[in-house]
Amino acid sequence: MKTKYLIIGAGPTGLGAAHRLNELGCNDFLVLERNDYAGGLASSFTDDKGFTWDIGGHVVFSHYDYFDSLMDSLLGEDSLYHERESWVRSNNTWVPYPFQNNIRYLPADARWECVKGLLPGHRPEATPANFGQWIDHVFGQGIGKHFMHPYNFKVWATPPELMQFDWIGERVSVVDLKKVLRNVILDRDDVAWGPNNTFRFPLKGGTGEIFRRLADRVKDRIEYGQAVAAVDAGAKTVTTARGMTVEYEKILNTAPIDILAGRWLTDKDGAMVDAAGKLTHNSVYVAGVGLDADGIEPDSRCWMYYPESDSPFYRVTNFHNYSPNNVARPGEQLAFMCESSFSEHKPEKVEELMDRTIQGLVNTTMLDAARVNDILTKWDITVDYGYPVPCLERDAALKTLQPRLEAMDIFSRGRFGGWKYEVSNMDHSVMQGVEWAERMVNDTPEKTYTLD
Repeated sequence: MKTKYLIIGAGPTGLGAAHRLNELGCNDFLVLERNDYAGGLASSFTDDKGFTWDIGGHVVFSHYDYFDSLMDSLLGEDSLYHERESWVRSNNTWVPYPFQNNIRYLPADARWECVKGLLPGHRPEATPANFGQWIDHVFGQGIGKHFMHPYNFKVWATPPELMQFDWIGERVSVVDLKKVLRNVILDRDDVAWGPNNTFRFPLKGGTGEIFRRLADRVKDRIEYGQAVAAVDAGAKTVTTARGMTVEYEKILNTAPIDILAGRWLTDKDGAMVDAAGKLTHNSVYVAGVGLDADGIEPDSRCWMYYPESDSPFYRVTNFHNYSPNNVARPGEQLAFMCESSFSEHKPEKVEELMDRTIQGLVNTTMLDAARVNDILTKWDITVDYGYPVPCLERDAALKTLQPRLEAMDIFSRGRFGGWKYEVSNMDHSVMQGVEWAERMVNDTPEKTYTLD
């Protein structure tokens, strides 16, 4: 089989590229997808009790007009719109997100620790060398102690001292001492910060419905169940585990770049293997817990963050609030979607995580202990590649890998293909594929993912 453009992976980036190539009048492309479904990490699944689950708490918000128009065309009126309501569980109480702007909800001692850490002379003034130092430099030791340090270790499963901080951008609200004090003294909430303070969600089918519909537009160009086994850049062929061989001119890879460069590529050199080995990621266990809402007060919150050790998860999503159709009997049931991370720095016994998740829901007041026996469904999925960690060695590794790959006509983009968490939201991921397609056809420069 021959094709001009070979796309590895039918996730958001691969499908974005395929769709844009098709729009630009180029039908000479092929998508190889290892699974028997499209969507990648943005897939959704319905369990045998009729509950729908995502692979983690995805929400649709955007930085791009093209992405907005694409979502409109895919979902039409099959969309719901929400105002974000998110909270942090700290010191046995609930604090509105962003935590640092709403510390008035904390007990007095913890509140004072947070304020004290922000006072002049209390924050380290030296230029930070890593994310851990950046936290204390920007937020002070109090906010670091009560939220930023424990939460970030919990979500990344990596000590913040082993991470860079250049990825932060719009993902973390920096702190303003004047604002903090004003909010404390005047009892004001400050909850509207962030690009995802409003978001869209599909009416039915979970986040995966978006990509099922997008895949359907190019379904004749997708080969499912074809996991890549080898990439021969010299011969310009890709071989799959099932024995398919595809000749190509250019590749868009959306699979993890460390696997591509360190395992699949037959023409790799020692520098590429070494660079690939320096990239780190965490793994994520997603647990879905569903039950009838009988006797449980309605909870308007979208999702909650958990920095403390009384639960294994770092985030819980009230998935029943995203769409009533995420449960089997709309309006009558609850769906808690819980995410826990693990790595060599934070090992977990995955086989115990469902039980620990349920106990964590009890410990953090999400679930009454008397209702544990009423749980109707327990769904889970373990994702080996959860988050690409912005480790201290990441940028140097990518500067080694990406130019070498592009010299071979291999372009690696997407959440793990590009390995830049700062541009791996859903809209970023789709647009990386779109912009790559425009570069191939129209020779226009990519803007979202750059090699700088």
